Amino acid sequence: MTNGHWRGVLLISALVLAAGLYGLWTPDVERAQLQQRYGANSELVLDVDGLRVNYQDSGPADAPALLLLHGFGSSLQTWDAWSARLAMKFRVIRLDLPGFGLTGESPSKNYSQDQDVATLVDFVNKLNLSSYSIVGHSLGGKMAWGLAAAQPERVKALVLMAPDGFAPETQWGTKPYEVPAIMQLMKICLPKPLVRRFVGTAFSDPQWLTEPMLDRYHDMLRAPGVRGAILDRADQTTYTNPIPRLKQIQAPTLLIWGADDHMIPSSNAASYAAVLQRSSTVVLPRLGHVIQEEQPETGLAQVEDFLSVHLLRTRDTP
Repeated sequence: MTNGHWRGVLLISALVLAAGLYGLWTPDVERAQLQQRYGANSELVLDVDGLRVNYQDSGPADAPALLLLHGFGSSLQTWDAWSARLAMKFRVIRLDLPGFGLTGESPSKNYSQDQDVATLVDFVNKLNLSSYSIVGHSLGGKMAWGLAAAQPERVKALVLMAPDGFAPETQWGTKPYEVPAIMQLMKICLPKPLVRRFVGTAFSDPQWLTEPMLDRYHDMLRAPGVRGAILDRADQTTYTNPIPRLKQIQAPTLLIWGADDHMIPSSNAASYAAVLQRSSTVVLPRLGHVIQEEQPETGLAQVEDFLSVHLLRTRDTP
């Protein structure tokens, strides 16, 4: 199976069914509470066509800009272990993507691939970024390569971490899944033990999923409007032919995967490498889908080396 979201949604379906049987009501967490728990003092909000995009902006303002895009069901805090060190050399901009975290649901309820890219283009334009690089994970990886294809002249380097979006040709033009009616229970029932099971599958060893991580995932899934947005996004997802877009990318690209990724397998890297103009691939042993959280130092070292070669050395060359 090449699409991690397909597996994720099927698993969520089973978890939601179990939650319904438990009869447990799981209300939203108020935005103010989430802001207090997860770094409100350093977060900003930017209006993008009526969508209030929640983001953080750290590091030297004149350094090369680096956009960090999280994965499905996650939030900008997934980069906590990386951002402080990256911000020593780069201007690090990380955001809650449409439908997730404190950005929450889109007023238009449009979560198509084209709309995601359009939102990100508006976002970087409003920040006046003449050039920037992107690190994207999973769903954020799909958005990252879509953005790099839309703005090849502005994206200087690209890191795709287990990116979504490259389905087999036989599946192009089809929906990866139908959202069963039982999934609507997710809006009212989402017990933490079931979230633990779902998030735990993203790690090569569930022991790396700490209680603070679990609390954060559970809290951010209960941010206002997020569960409804996740269902809307799932219902709107369609496989498309990625090749024409990927061929538009000019930026040097690092494809990085955990060898034990059970959501989007590392074998997918070959599909991207066959199409991208300039790419290198790194597969890290004993790591799963969320390498930025499971063993942060391992993946960060690879990403720093890549960015240093393609951004810092180029910048310092007379």
